[in-house]
Amino acid sequence: MRFVPLSFLLFSLLVCSASAQEAKKAKAPVFSWVSPMSKKYAEMLVEGVEHRTFQSPSMGIEVGYYLYLPEAYSESGSRKFPVVLHLHGGRPGSESKSVRLARFVDAAIKADEIQPTIYIFPNGGPMSWYNYPGLKEGQGEDVLVKELIPHLKETLRTREFGLEGFSQGGRGTTRIMFRYPELFACAAPGGSGYSNEKRVQENNGMESERVRFAEGDNTWDLAATYAKRTDKNELPIFLWVGTKGFNYENNLEFSAYLKTLEIPHEMMTVEGVEHSAVNIHKKQGLELMKFHQAHFAQP
Repeated sequence: MRFVPLSFLLFSLLVCSASAQEAKKAKAPVFSWVSPMSKKYAEMLVEGVEHRTFQSPSMGIEVGYYLYLPEAYSESGSRKFPVVLHLHGGRPGSESKSVRLARFVDAAIKADEIQPTIYIFPNGGPMSWYNYPGLKEGQGEDVLVKELIPHLKETLRTREFGLEGFSQGGRGTTRIMFRYPELFACAAPGGSGYSNEKRVQENNGMESERVRFAEGDNTWDLAATYAKRTDKNELPIFLWVGTKGFNYENNLEFSAYLKTLEIPHEMMTVEGVEHSAVNIHKKQGLELMKFHQAHFAQP
């Protein structure tokens, strides 16, 4: 039997450990406030979708977003259009993550099922839609609300705004809609991780050992604060989730919680669909789009 020197075994273990660490680092998502998809995939997007950037006043850097303009936008030089902001899932942020949903919007408009509507697919920032204390350039909520929306109003012919999002974007939508209800004609958080938000609430802002938000910055506490507002009945709210999704049960729990707070809302459960914004849109996306349209002025 041939014996392998102990020194060689230790060296091999060190090499393997270092390689594993390097592989782990290589797989870690790299964040950038400007994240367009590659040309190959961009060519697959429906007509009317384009990538744009704007200069962030607070950070002094460019911030990316995808824009879907319906055909009718270029046909009229003065007509204004409603806008839906779709907040992507996942963390960190990238404006490329959900832009493929534009094909469902485009199809609904061309079939005259909804009026021509502008859709925006923004970048959520390093923590995806949240203001994150202590993280440089980590104020995703403020960039969306205080910078992107004013930029869109200045550069596009916009009318009222609707807000929606899925997964992390659903959590972000919920926080933002309760904090700034006056900015939106309607709001539709989908597939939101309300159990994670509950963990944040119950642990003084701690979501995990590595992630900590400001105390009170969670959907449960913000809902309770919103319920005390005199205008709480004015924002139409629409929850949406697949019954096979891992956030299905906690969405039911959050809906029940909103009822105890007497916060009016609707809920769409999509039978047999997992945690997927694309598959929900394939099956019942038109219902979500029509929710927004019901609260937009008609042309």
